Amino acid sequence: MSTHTSGLAIETSGLVKTFGETRAVDGVDLAVPAGTVYGVLGPNGAGKTTTVKMLATLLRPDDGHARVFGHDVVHEADEVRGRVSLTGQYASVDEDLTGTENLVLLGRLLGHGKAAARERGDQLLAAFGLTDAAGKQVKHYSGGMRRRIDIAASILNTPDLLFLDEPTTGLDPRSRNQVWDIVRAVVAQGTTVLLTTQYLDEADQLASRIAVIDKGRVIAEGTKGELKASVGAGSVHLRLRDAEERPEAERVLRNLLVAEVQREPDPVALTARLGAAASDTAADQAAKALGELARAGITVDSFSLGQPSLDEVFLALTGHDTGQSTDGDSGTDTKGEVAA
Repeated sequence: MSTHTSGLAIETSGLVKTFGETRAVDGVDLAVPAGTVYGVLGPNGAGKTTTVKMLATLLRPDDGHARVFGHDVVHEADEVRGRVSLTGQYASVDEDLTGTENLVLLGRLLGHGKAAARERGDQLLAAFGLTDAAGKQVKHYSGGMRRRIDIAASILNTPDLLFLDEPTTGLDPRSRNQVWDIVRAVVAQGTTVLLTTQYLDEADQLASRIAVIDKGRVIAEGTKGELKASVGAGSVHLRLRDAEERPEAERVLRNLLVAEVQREPDPVALTARLGAAASDTAADQAAKALGELARAGITVDSFSLGQPSLDEVFLALTGHDTGQSTDGDSGTDTKGEVAA
């Protein structure tokens, strides 16, 4: 049996999976620290679900290597399965059973006695705010309730690693926030979470490190701050006193900052993206811009500095947003809208 000493929950090298002529996963390298939420961000068809299925031992890689807590996913699959749990894009519970019946049944299958399974089920229903719905058939649950009962089923036995494959697709904002709270609580208890998502704000809210995947490849990886810094130091947002001065202000900013300048719908507003490679900080660049505008006789009523968003990061890296489907995952990712 392998001994895990690296401090990583997941290590992959050159992971590949093909379906016919489609290379769904094309040499993925990951290093996921234990005890964290690690985000895998990408559009439909990027290869996220296929990667998760290989790590969870549900698909055999065609090439490359993957280890979970030091165990090879092919040669030590039983050891891997004993330490992981997976919540997919669709509910895995029985819709004709009640919430309690589902959790008790799964608890018994996992080896709990009847009383212990009932006790654990009641604990999870209470923790996930489902006690009032415990006696209702799951088919009468809302979308958010179904996701919560599904995650509860995944942690009846607390896993070392929980795969959450697009857990909030199609949920309303309130239900998404509830699922996010559950994820934070699970990690606080020591579980590592690998979260796949096409929601930019979800990765921003939950993940300490993020791998951006597109067309089966990891095209960027790092903390949120590192990824945002990779596409620019930020943006300066200006509101002018006189709309007629906007063309001249736009020219001044473009010449000074050598940056993209965007006219906002507000006729007195401009946004200029600041360069990542500039020797000056974002604040220094903004100060110079304000001084140059003043010398040009342009009055600025207000300004603010903003860090790049993950939307801007993804667009800069891929040339499209996460709502645009690509040809990567043989249809295994669920379609959905991007929440900006």
